[in-house]
Amino acid sequence: MIEIDGSIGEGGGQILRTALTLAALTKTPLTIDKIRLGRKKPGLQPQHLTGVRAAAEVCRGKLSGAELFSDHLTFEPGDIKSGFFEFDAAKVSPSAGSVGMILEQLLPILIFGKETSYITIKGGTGVPWSPPAEFIEKVFLPTLSKMGVKASLEIQKLGFYPIGGGSIKSTLTPLASHLSPLGLTSRGILKSLNCLAAVNGLPASIAERENRQAQKRLADLKLEVKCEAKTSSGPSSGNLFLLWAEYENCLAGFSALGELGKPAERVADEAVDEFLKFNAGETAVEKHLADQLMIYAALAKGKSTLKVQEITKHLETNRLVIEQLLPVKFEIAGDLVSVEGIGLEAGK
Repeated sequence: MIEIDGSIGEGGGQILRTALTLAALTKTPLTIDKIRLGRKKPGLQPQHLTGVRAAAEVCRGKLSGAELFSDHLTFEPGDIKSGFFEFDAAKVSPSAGSVGMILEQLLPILIFGKETSYITIKGGTGVPWSPPAEFIEKVFLPTLSKMGVKASLEIQKLGFYPIGGGSIKSTLTPLASHLSPLGLTSRGILKSLNCLAAVNGLPASIAERENRQAQKRLADLKLEVKCEAKTSSGPSSGNLFLLWAEYENCLAGFSALGELGKPAERVADEAVDEFLKFNAGETAVEKHLADQLMIYAALAKGKSTLKVQEITKHLETNRLVIEQLLPVKFEIAGDLVSVEGIGLEAGK
């Protein structure tokens, strides 16, 4: 039984997700104490508890301490089970639990299964401090495809904090054998820029203003900025703006959420500012994506090397957890992060 300290590093939910995912893949029993001790609301919140229970369901695992606000958890994984699944963060407690984070919990497990899995996840598609569903669709999954991951995502309904009510569907195809290593050290030239402004239960003019602002701010790049507006109705009023850049060798995404009293132009500016900061450098992996890719690099067959925008505390924390559960050692030299993966075989 491996013991994980949930307060190490930044002390957030990524420790929980990474630990349970790797435990499920290696069939390693573990306990986690001091869960999310570094957060304002420590312990298991609805989205974390939904992810924990989902992880146990897809690997026939046993749980102890899996209750709302619990700061201690014991997990004994079994065999991975492929099939049809549906998870709803609101069943735990009315909330806008992040569907993106719940999918992050399940995806690495189910691609190592024996058959295709079909997942419906309900909750928040645009939630603070979480990857928007649109980012996963446009940036994260296409990047994972370079490693052999075949996964699709359909955003059925938008859902924003605090009500949620959003829904996504994902189809996860088993790996043919193992994950391929990822080499992202040079991004190449900027090929295209794309914007998506999504509003739910709000005037369509908000999306139009955000797209216009982005095009205005990016005009100096002398590159067409393709913009899309998505509008829908529903009780969870909210707004998301996503800007993603396609380079020769990589993708990078930058998002911002609307807030009451926050001008649409400022929402777009936040995402554009982050893109311009990234584009002014020479790295190939945006800082949030770098953290998301670490677990896949550690599982791949061969050496992965990423030239990352920033060595964040989140990345360092994820490294500590992965190295406790897998026989790997990450090397961090300046902005280069590399690891020789274990070459985990699918369907075993």
